[in-house]
Amino acid sequence: MDADFSHDPQDLVRLFQACSENGADLAIGSRYISGVNVVNWPLSRVLMSYVASIYVRIITGMRIMDTTAGFKCYKKEVLEHIRLDKIKSVGYGFQIEMKFKTWLLGYKIIEIPIIFTDRKLGASKMSGGIFNEALWGVLRMKIRSYFIKDSRK
Repeated sequence: MDADFSHDPQDLVRLFQACSENGADLAIGSRYISGVNVVNWPLSRVLMSYVASIYVRIITGMRIMDTTAGFKCYKKEVLEHIRLDKIKSVGYGFQIEMKFKTWLLGYKIIEIPIIFTDRKLGASKMSGGIFNEALWGVLRMKIRSYFIKDSRK
């Protein structure tokens, strides 16, 4: 979760309940599962984020609406099963790769609708380098998945 209160801390309970009571192995606080629920972002940023999630869905085959979401709850078992030392991405690519590994391993992923509010203080980490890593990293990640038998590697 972001530490700038873009994510409502009260939504943590719903993410935890999705994992502890509703059978999710990964619960994602999703900005896009029930429309576009983003407050105070410029339209260009909303479009970039939304289109990025469409791109990731097309390339990976995952049926996750908010593939770059950073507000998540993983069951401990998932994190123990994924070979974290083999994660290649950083930035938003990291968010995508973690979801992709979870999906490849067959874990149940649930999206919980949230309202995301842009930060009041601080600055975005988004840069051209992070964008390019996510763009090309998704392709590399998908191609690697064809050659690796055990997706934890």
